[in-house]
Amino acid sequence: MLFLQSSTQTTTFPLTFFDILWLKVYPVERVFFYTLPSSQSHPSFFFQKLVTILKSSPSLTLKHFLPLAGKIIWPSESQQPIILYTPNDGVSLLIAESKVDFDQVVENSPDEASLSRSFIPHLESADSFASIISVQITLFQKSGFSIRTSTHHGVLDGKSSTMFIKAWAYLCNKTIETNEESPTLLAKLEPLFNMEIIKDPNELGVTFKNSYSVRATFNLTLEDLIKIKQMVSSKLEVVDKNESNLKPQSLSAFVLTCAYSLVCLAKAIHGAAKEKDKFSFAFPIDCRSRLEPPIPNNYFGNCVWGHFVDTKPSNFMEEDDVYLVAKCIHEKIKMINDHGVFQGSINDGFGKYNSLINEGFGVFGVGGSNKFGVYETDFGWGKPEKVVTVSVDRGLYIGLAESKDGNGGVEVELVLNKLVMDLFSSFFFEGLCIN
Repeated sequence: MLFLQSSTQTTTFPLTFFDILWLKVYPVERVFFYTLPSSQSHPSFFFQKLVTILKSSPSLTLKHFLPLAGKIIWPSESQQPIILYTPNDGVSLLIAESKVDFDQVVENSPDEASLSRSFIPHLESADSFASIISVQITLFQKSGFSIRTSTHHGVLDGKSSTMFIKAWAYLCNKTIETNEESPTLLAKLEPLFNMEIIKDPNELGVTFKNSYSVRATFNLTLEDLIKIKQMVSSKLEVVDKNESNLKPQSLSAFVLTCAYSLVCLAKAIHGAAKEKDKFSFAFPIDCRSRLEPPIPNNYFGNCVWGHFVDTKPSNFMEEDDVYLVAKCIHEKIKMINDHGVFQGSINDGFGKYNSLINEGFGVFGVGGSNKFGVYETDFGWGKPEKVVTVSVDRGLYIGLAESKDGNGGVEVELVLNKLVMDLFSSFFFEGLCIN
């Protein structure tokens, strides 16, 4: 793996609303196949001569296309993502050799789609940044080579990515023809990086940005859970008058966390889309200790069953919302404990789920558990700094884990579009009176 650098001072570039529109779309991926004459197809010639030229010319090209060597980041103090270039940045270039038949890959007849996919270089990305372009050069035995690019659609479209490749090709050609170290680039291939000429009078960038999914983790401390329990208890004394079997001391961290978080989530969704005002909640139950006879706790395999909570569609939005939802979750768990895990279960759950969705419900789910002890997973370098349940991004799920400080709190993880996440955060902290 080589790193092609273009040294200069740290520079930032804004993104336009056109960029933000395509920020989450798959990269533009392209492979150029070239036939080599027999005199140049030997691996030693390819790696000693051609690769040297192909490696040096991208460095020359990057001096003209500086933002491509940077990273897309979203600073906490910024309202939108930006491109950041620092002197240590560059473009990854992988040099490889393949035993695949070159004649086969350049034919127009159908072949396995995975064959072309194998030629695409990896475009690095993480929660904090995304690379903009990566390149791979591959020699095929005796016949030819390929140049493969993967470019981030949030920075350049197909025309722009082609312009970069043509500029690279031009400078490579000039280097071969003239032996110049820094040939001049054609004016028509010189890029214009002036994002200010793109105007956004309708603030489309804000609209696109607010529709993006973002991930966040919210921590409920033991003190927070006590506050929520007191909130539910006060409503219990006024509304329920102890007519049910609900007792404040019987409210678990799971019940309190789900009730509070889901009410905040329902309010946030309703705040972003007023027509969304009907919600339901289903959660999984571990059956290991609840079967007859019970099975060992170390049974390895699926052993969970799902239950819908018997809430009314509007319970998540009413004045006594946290109390009402907590009561319904508690009563469902009590029913399961008293009558068995399959009593009133969702054996037709998928049908019910689809029916609720068709009726316009937001159906909440939960993944993970505050009893799994995920922060006890120590490989020898200490406990994890953070544990993320990536799969909660596939619906209206909240991910649960115990707080990493081990003091009885619960972590709540969500993936929501940015507008809903902002509203959720506001409801979540205001409800706990946290500044």
